[in-house]
Amino acid sequence: MARPREFDIEQALERAMNVFWTKGYEGASLQDLLEAMNIARGSLYKAFQDKHSVYLAALDRYDRTEIQRAVDVLRDRSAGDGAARIHRFLEDARAAVVRRHDRRGCFLCNAAVDRAPMDAGIQAKVLAMMKRMERGVAAALSESALAARWPAKRRAEAALTLTNAYVGLRVLARSGFPPKDLAAVIRTAMQGCGLNIDGV
Repeated sequence: MARPREFDIEQALERAMNVFWTKGYEGASLQDLLEAMNIARGSLYKAFQDKHSVYLAALDRYDRTEIQRAVDVLRDRSAGDGAARIHRFLEDARAAVVRRHDRRGCFLCNAAVDRAPMDAGIQAKVLAMMKRMERGVAAALSESALAARWPAKRRAEAALTLTNAYVGLRVLARSGFPPKDLAAVIRTAMQGCGLNIDGV
């Protein structure tokens, strides 16, 4: 019979992700990870092999939780018109600062800057996650009263622009920009793509 796992792997990954999020990949030592995850060195090596593997697993966890939640928001037809869902998707980046006082930015965005340029495996994961968000935005656009009639090329370009706006919002939030500036970015991005939704 297999020996039961000595720790909750999802909880350990959440803690490891927070270490990487706060300190970056290079700044996070193996000892930092062991202490945060509350596991022994042998357990880490048995479950993940090394620091790099822990980072990849943390990125996968962020994909399963936060990125999937964002995609769900964009695809949730019960949440209203597609343009309203895109607005909520962008507004969530501002809400992290306003409601939760969270200025860590986005773990995916941090990975895109911190590790993707020098690690092909991480770059592939980052690109796949970004593209999944972009497809979610595109799906919402196709279900918007304003954008559904646009040519496919215009919708595709708008989806890319709005995904870029989301990434930019997360970076600006991490940099300390005030919520009113983040709101201006959201408004300008929406209007620039032809999504003038009064009252949202």
